[in-house]
Amino acid sequence: MNLKKSDPKVSSIIQNELIRQKDELNMIPSENYCSRAVLEASGSIFTNKYAEGYPNERYYQGNRHVDEIENLAIERAKELFRAEHANVQPHSGSQANMAAYFAFLKPGDKVLAMGLNHGGHLTHGSPWNFSGRIYNFFEYGLDRETEMLDMDKIRKLAEKEKPKLILSGYTAYPRTVPFGEFHEIAKDVGAYSMADVAHIAGLIAGGAHPSPLPFTDVVTTTTHKTLRGPRSALILCKKKFARKIDLGVFPGIQGGPHEHTIAAKAVSFKEAMKPEFKDYSKQIVNNAKVLAETLMENGIKLVSNGTDNHLILIDLKRTESVGKDGMGIRVAVALEEAGIVTNANTIPFGTGDPLNPCGVRIGTPVLTTRGMKESEMKSIGLWIARVIEKMENKEIVRKTKENVKELCDNFPFY
Repeated sequence: MNLKKSDPKVSSIIQNELIRQKDELNMIPSENYCSRAVLEASGSIFTNKYAEGYPNERYYQGNRHVDEIENLAIERAKELFRAEHANVQPHSGSQANMAAYFAFLKPGDKVLAMGLNHGGHLTHGSPWNFSGRIYNFFEYGLDRETEMLDMDKIRKLAEKEKPKLILSGYTAYPRTVPFGEFHEIAKDVGAYSMADVAHIAGLIAGGAHPSPLPFTDVVTTTTHKTLRGPRSALILCKKKFARKIDLGVFPGIQGGPHEHTIAAKAVSFKEAMKPEFKDYSKQIVNNAKVLAETLMENGIKLVSNGTDNHLILIDLKRTESVGKDGMGIRVAVALEEAGIVTNANTIPFGTGDPLNPCGVRIGTPVLTTRGMKESEMKSIGLWIARVIEKMENKEIVRKTKENVKELCDNFPFY
């Protein structure tokens, strides 16, 4: 019995979500639309199988085809990222980070990572998260003038504190990350180097951002976002750390792997090795740059005055038409009413908190997946600027939503 007959309520909600995704501009930089092939693999009969352990080392029988699919995903991940070892079992980016910490650290060990208000992730030391509660995180931030990384300051901080691990890679940093410099600092102070490339993995795979491999000790990433795979994760590392990482994942923090999702990862890795994925990755960055320029030309202040990657961080406090603290939620709601989906976000040196931030984070991965290019970015930039400036004007919001729907109809997916 199919879903529509078995559970019409759930089927209806799914259909409504499909319509929402088709009719709105999804500009959340941590989201993407995967292919039909990835969706098909993700919903496959591998969801029926338990497979604790690793290929040829399972705690259940009946895993000969599971071993095939997991080995295929591993080999494709290694080829795609030029990695010596890959673990494809983590269920999420947070769990990938947890496993990496579990492999390299003991409770109380020092970790140097970017502060959350400057672009770091929850798992990079938030006191509300396991990372900040188990390990001794201390933070570096951005330069106040440039709103970019200051590697000299980061080196001095590392030399002073002598951390066990130094973490690079962020959730809200719109500039190129100098992974090589981070690794050199880590090596000089006797620390492990780790990169969380969840946001930019697809750009790395497509050659649109420098890679932290092969020199970085351990690299974690989600497999959705710019990589355009299923919602899951991946750990890459040097061969000498393979056993540490594998034990960190299982039995360290997880039990049975989700082999249906691993099958979908294998499909997405193959897709990312195609020549057209390089074009896609470069177009993501080109689109983001044009969008950023359009916003700035129309009075919108951006953190670091632009972007080098897929995301843009709007500074509402310094945007003249807003100029207030804690406007991120209000602006994000107004944009959603206009058919433009974003997320409120903290900004460097902002006075708002995560529940009442001063910024809005936007990105171009989904727009690029739908086939939009520079000319569409100029239109979208104008619409965003207009809604931010006139968000109390319901007619402008309504008209923008009509424009958005028309644009979306011209760039269908699925």
